[in-house]
Amino acid sequence: MHPLDKFNYCPVCGSNNFTEHNVKSKQCGACGFVYYANPSAATAAFILNSKQELLVVRRGKEPAKGTLDLPGGFVDMDENAEEGMLREIKEETGLRLQKPQYLFSIPNLYEYSGMTIHTLDLFFRLDVEDDCNATAADDAADAMWLPLNKLDHTQFGLHSISQAVKRFLSENR
Repeated sequence: MHPLDKFNYCPVCGSNNFTEHNVKSKQCGACGFVYYANPSAATAAFILNSKQELLVVRRGKEPAKGTLDLPGGFVDMDENAEEGMLREIKEETGLRLQKPQYLFSIPNLYEYSGMTIHTLDLFFRLDVEDDCNATAADDAADAMWLPLNKLDHTQFGLHSISQAVKRFLSENR
């Protein structure tokens, strides 16, 4: 299925002659407008304390409601990845952190409102003091510290997050 199959009309002129142009775009046969389905930027944080515990949240909403997740979310327009990461951490955990360190990225498919959203998930690391208290808020139902040696990547419901946790654990055990 083409990523833009749900879009049948040109957003510029309204023509129904809006057809696949290539693997990631559609073009209007009436006005020539081309729309590209580029990935949305999203972030996730590996927040660690000196006891080798990772801050994880439990998803309070679909997709993957009830499964473990890392604090994070979509980057807003006019934000850089670091600003988006820090804002999402504050919204979900109440923590005001600084200096996220970029680790790696993983492409992902995110199911939302009946659509498959292509994302590029950017993963960061932040180190905090042991007495750092997080409180679940926004779309996080719970926030907890888990020892790295007790983590199971299969408990993380989103594919890219599960893969990132697996990679992070293999590099940090």
